[in-house]
Amino acid sequence: MTARRGRPLQGVVRAPGDKSISHRALILGALAHGVSEVEGLLEGEDVKRTAAAMAAFGAGVERLGEGHWRIEGQGGFSEPADVVDCGNAGTGVRLIMGAAAGFELAATFTGDASLRGRPMNRVLKPLGQMGATWICRAGGRLPLTLQGGRLTRIAYRLPEPSAQVKSAVLLAGLHAAGGAEVIEPEPTRDHTERMLRAFGAQVEVSEEGDQGRRIVLPGGQSLAGTWVRVPGDPSSAAFPLVAALIVPGSEVTVRGMLLNPLRIGLLETLGEMGAELSVTNVREEGGETVADVTARHSQLTGVEVPPERAPSMIDEYPILGVAAAFAEGPTVMRGIGEMRVKESDRIALMAAGLTACGVGVEEGPDSLTVVGSSRANHGVAGGARVVTHGDHRIAMSHLVLGLASDQPVAVDEPGMIATSFPGFLTLMRSLGAEIES
Repeated sequence: MTARRGRPLQGVVRAPGDKSISHRALILGALAHGVSEVEGLLEGEDVKRTAAAMAAFGAGVERLGEGHWRIEGQGGFSEPADVVDCGNAGTGVRLIMGAAAGFELAATFTGDASLRGRPMNRVLKPLGQMGATWICRAGGRLPLTLQGGRLTRIAYRLPEPSAQVKSAVLLAGLHAAGGAEVIEPEPTRDHTERMLRAFGAQVEVSEEGDQGRRIVLPGGQSLAGTWVRVPGDPSSAAFPLVAALIVPGSEVTVRGMLLNPLRIGLLETLGEMGAELSVTNVREEGGETVADVTARHSQLTGVEVPPERAPSMIDEYPILGVAAAFAEGPTVMRGIGEMRVKESDRIALMAAGLTACGVGVEEGPDSLTVVGSSRANHGVAGGARVVTHGDHRIAMSHLVLGLASDQPVAVDEPGMIATSFPGFLTLMRSLGAEIES
């Protein structure tokens, strides 16, 4: 797939449903008693794998229309008859393992080559302390067979911020004697806590000063089916918004974008860089704040991103790297070591891709510095064919770069984009982007 510079981007679009919330809606719907309906569900490959997994664990799962799904929960999981293939869905498999650990069953999980290469130890450690057992490949890698049931309460302090680990522990705690408690050193996305409440659970959250945030899920609770409206994914909205910022003459509005305070780190950072962003029509949908966000072409300036902001924008650092390439001066991103254990080593791949496109980059163990070259200084050369290692965010980020670089930019394995943003090509073309597949 190749992107090249063309006319200004113009238009109004709606972001696809948030992937994090989509996974959780399906899992909690399957754990609940009764029927849940979900509207605005992201129908990317990752989320569809989670839907299939919930059916394998005994829930009734039915697609009623575009983004509209019905889940009939049985109040818990039953043992699946076959291997549960989670494809590329790291969030899906980690949350499902947490939920499954609460039941007396054995379940075998696998995934694609990328997911099989990603360690699960961060989730397995607390689940093991609660009483779950497993057998897997070296390094805590899939395929993995989990034996659940008879879990006991845990008070677990996260070694590093991770919404996935926090969520897995809370989901396991639903069926553990005494529930579960998680202490996180820095706040991470709180969709699990919010959605547990929407399904009828009691969740207590308190700020403990220097100790961080404490989340307590009392034991002995059950969930009831409910209606969920999935807001637009800020991680997906980031691509058309950043494209508008770097393509001269552009103005793009993304409607219905999630503005959860723990998911707006990219907007805060872009604002500090001088981006012309406006937020209108702020409203509440399904317990979350959503709004319409407009981006206009802007002269950006490099900044130092606070490390503590990383949990609120960990998936957006690749596209931030693209914005930084068109800024004046360096943009320094620290405390982003988790990027190395995503679908790929995203620090290494962004550094390699940007370097191939003529951008100055400095890579550290948990950091990335991008030295921007503003339009006044001839912009970004481009002209590379970027190796993505099957990572959808690496692919989309470099395609956005190609829309403003001097020479076209191509990416390999563009089919992986469908894991999180199946309508990416159609949406970007509707704004005027010149992207060829």
